[in-house]
Amino acid sequence: MPLNIPGILVPIQLLFNLRIVLPNLIVKDIRHLDFRALKEAGYSGAVFDKDNCLTLPHKDELVPELRDAWDECRQTFGEGNVLIVSNSAGCSSDTGGIQAESVKRSLRVPVLFHSTPKPGYSCSKAIQRYFSSLRNPVRPEQLIVVGDRIFTDIVLANRLRNLERGSGLVRMCFQSAFERGGTVGKERASGATHRSADRGPLAIWTTGVWKREATFMRWCEKKLVHIIHRRIPRDENEFEGLNSFIKTLPSPPDARQPWKFWGS
Repeated sequence: MPLNIPGILVPIQLLFNLRIVLPNLIVKDIRHLDFRALKEAGYSGAVFDKDNCLTLPHKDELVPELRDAWDECRQTFGEGNVLIVSNSAGCSSDTGGIQAESVKRSLRVPVLFHSTPKPGYSCSKAIQRYFSSLRNPVRPEQLIVVGDRIFTDIVLANRLRNLERGSGLVRMCFQSAFERGGTVGKERASGATHRSADRGPLAIWTTGVWKREATFMRWCEKKLVHIIHRRIPRDENEFEGLNSFIKTLPSPPDARQPWKFWGS
């Protein structure tokens, strides 16, 4: 896989805006998301990472345990409103779009073609163009962005909300640095609850992985989020209502699993 320069440059933006790496919601996997509650709250589209979020790394088939949740997601938002954005399928290294086509057939949703890897600004703009081109356009603030990596998926979600204010790196860093409390803080200041237009794109971090990879980087990302949360204390009022988007799963009758699942 080519070197991900946009991901490597994220620490520069951290100098201006620590919240760029903070997720709004943390769940183990997509089975814990209540997609109907998200739709009722005003979210009309969804962006998903692929590897270790929906599929095994470098595989195109959905992890079997996620089938019911994935079907619910597609039925709730509509297939055209669910988009796969991956740094493998559909990226510049996917010659001829062969993997993207395979993933599209397997997951039954579109795959974004993008020349700049996540979380690059060009990738953010490509996502915006896709959703604005739909018959019923979806604004960036009406999106949920779900993924298992902080420096790609979560940063991508937090950058999407700044697109209409200008995409220059320095300008966006300074703007986001001086916003009150970031996306969630803006909602609290407005007194709104469950309104996607006030909250902005919802960044959802899935901490469980279906196959071990990039173990050290994942550990670093987890520690970074923990440190920033300690430095920026969480006001519970900021997250009021977000728990309604999380499902509590019943205990499985049989502890044996077809796939080995690695926890957070």
